[in-house]
Amino acid sequence: MDWDLLSMILYVAVGGAIGATLRFLIGHSVESSGFPWSTFIVNMAGCALVAALAFSVGDVLSRNAIVFLFIGVFGAFTTMSTFTLETVTLFHDGEAMKAWGNVILNGGGCLLGAFVGRYLVLFF
Repeated sequence: MDWDLLSMILYVAVGGAIGATLRFLIGHSVESSGFPWSTFIVNMAGCALVAALAFSVGDVLSRNAIVFLFIGVFGAFTTMSTFTLETVTLFHDGEAMKAWGNVILNGGGCLLGAFVGRYLVLFF
């Protein structure tokens, strides 16, 4: 049995439970009629917090702390935070074309996927 992998899965699961609970609480405490304000707040907060942590203490955190925070907590809180951090990192590393490609592929691809999913449900 790979105990290292199992411990990482546990860190992700516990972090994910925390992130999902925080997202749920914010979703129920913010009025979102007419516009999805709670999703906007979660995405903005998640992106700001994940970038602040990654660029300030990310290089000194243990692998378990990184898995817990960035994959678990922020992954469940908002996948927008992971997407944003990866894009900012690409820009920071001088990979502007890859960064813009990431923005276009994720934004366009996810919207296209949602439209296709809606179409399939409506017509089949």
